[in-house]
Amino acid sequence: MARLQELYNSVVLDKLRAEFNYKNIMEVPKLVKIVVNMGLGDAIQNVKILDSASAELNAITGQKSVITKAKKSIATFKLRQGMPIGCMVTLRRHKMYEFLDRLMNVSLARVRDFKGVSPKAFDGKGNYTLGIKEQIIFPEINYDTVDKIKGLNITIVTTARTDEEGRALLKHLGMPFRN
Repeated sequence: MARLQELYNSVVLDKLRAEFNYKNIMEVPKLVKIVVNMGLGDAIQNVKILDSASAELNAITGQKSVITKAKKSIATFKLRQGMPIGCMVTLRRHKMYEFLDRLMNVSLARVRDFKGVSPKAFDGKGNYTLGIKEQIIFPEINYDTVDKIKGLNITIVTTARTDEEGRALLKHLGMPFRN
């Protein structure tokens, strides 16, 4: 079992239950999945960028990525429906907890002038989205092999009903929120 999952089961569950006065243990918010997405607008001109981005995402998450395709055609961007424009990975269960643990304790600490993540990036239903400007903060990425700095989005999906519940869940798990 992952270290973060053990922390959730032994400590966080009881803290959240006391904090929000849940009667049933099934009411307590928990993590459902983590979606890591890398959108690449440059893939319209150069499809090779997609291969390197997919390989980097595979290394970061430890799971094979899926190539995402455009849903609509947009003439001003020279984008046609069905063109590959990004890649994503959905993590669940054990890999989700392992990735979140590495993100919070190793990768975010490598960001220059890091003061914490924004506590306002919740969607109204307890889900949290974090944007990262450089993929090189992850120790799995070899800096010498990177051809271009790419950003990625990380969405943490929870069963929380409100932003306060989601924020409390992530704070108790160790997410470094700004004051």
